[in-house]
Amino acid sequence: MPRPHPAQLVYGSATVICATLAMLLLFETRSSAWIAVIALASLALGLLVAVTVPAAGPTRRRRRTVARVPASVGSRAPARPDPATRTAATPAARTTAASAPAATAGLGARN
Repeated sequence: MPRPHPAQLVYGSATVICATLAMLLLFETRSSAWIAVIALASLALGLLVAVTVPAAGPTRRRRRTVARVPASVGSRAPARPDPATRTAATPAARTTAASAPAATAGLGARN
């Protein structure tokens, strides 16, 4: 079971204290049996509040996650060219065509 966050502890404790005081003042109970029922109801309410409080910030796992970018982002050419539309190009033309997406992405020529 994961450790509770400080916000969960604070909200749960504050809920228990406030709920207990409010119910004791509202119902004006004098018997110890009803005081025990009120205390148990307050504890249950405090636990419910503590469990439902969302985490305050991003966890370490979320901070370390890096989005991966597909190789075809930024290029105008399809990811897999159709074999029927392939033309015989010279090696110089292939180098220029291959480095065009890199040049538009700001990476420079790869010669």
